[in-house]
Amino acid sequence: MKPKVFITRELFDDVIARISQYYEVEVWDRYHHPPYEVLLEKVKEVDALVSLLTDKIDCNLLSSSPRLRIVAQYAVGFDNIDVGCATRLGIYVTNTPGVLTESTAELTWALILAVARRIVESDIFVRWGEWARSRTAWHPKMMLGVELKGKVLGVIGMGRIGTRVAEIGAQGFGMKVIYYDVVRNLEAERKLGVEFRELTDLLREADIVTIHVPLTPQTKHLINEERLKLMKKTAILVNTARGAIVDTNALVKALREGWIAGAGLDVFEEEPLNPNHPLTALKNAVLVPHIGSATYEARHAMAEAVAENLIAFYEGKIPPNLVNKEVINMRRPGWSGV
Repeated sequence: MKPKVFITRELFDDVIARISQYYEVEVWDRYHHPPYEVLLEKVKEVDALVSLLTDKIDCNLLSSSPRLRIVAQYAVGFDNIDVGCATRLGIYVTNTPGVLTESTAELTWALILAVARRIVESDIFVRWGEWARSRTAWHPKMMLGVELKGKVLGVIGMGRIGTRVAEIGAQGFGMKVIYYDVVRNLEAERKLGVEFRELTDLLREADIVTIHVPLTPQTKHLINEERLKLMKKTAILVNTARGAIVDTNALVKALREGWIAGAGLDVFEEEPLNPNHPLTALKNAVLVPHIGSATYEARHAMAEAVAENLIAFYEGKIPPNLVNKEVINMRRPGWSGV
């Protein structure tokens, strides 16, 4: 008899077919995520779970399943999972790193350019008839933005995505790149010529600040009112990491009162964002609905990584993207391991 896996959202048919060779598969086929109560009931009868960031995988849920052995997260981040509890229970947790570096880095640059050149604001200017009502085809001061060449790019978090963003900035746009991380990336310094700065110094110096750190208790509201006030009035803040890294109320105040020039956001403290949220009224904010990995290439590769993690575990092998490596000491991978 095959072990059972519950997948909390529709994935690609070819990947589901591949997983089905090893597992009895049930897929939640609705567009919205399964309610917590539904998830709580489902895990009681499955051996494996494929989760998304919007699924709350807390200790209560993990403890409710006597059979659950692996949670395969369809994401790089896993702050929605109580990994410590999973480890204590001998449950493997995996993720999908590496495969969405390019898509997220490219979206970061799309947001930088959209804010710097006022793309969304200009589109609305045309679509809503403001351009026509102005009776002016061209004006020296119409929709003035800023050029990127020669500006200072400040990268917070020099992991895979941050490094790729830095590379594009340095080599593609001719920017000076500075970065902050808890661990210095000497390879990036050597290869790209990026320079390390302490966070406060980076915020004071950078023209563009882009965030690429995971959400942890230490990084929650890393960018708060005090730190926003350190930034240049002409600076742009971009966040494609996690919404809670930025204090939203402080950011709204900063954008309204002109502490900074603009912001590009792919992630928010509460998702989906309420259309009446104060951010949506601000012309100097470009807002997109958590689409950092939303390319066919990235999303399919993420699904493939989930399949590889599940199949490796089925075969009694350590999954290639195991998050809680210490769990190996508690339970061997596979269904016979104890």
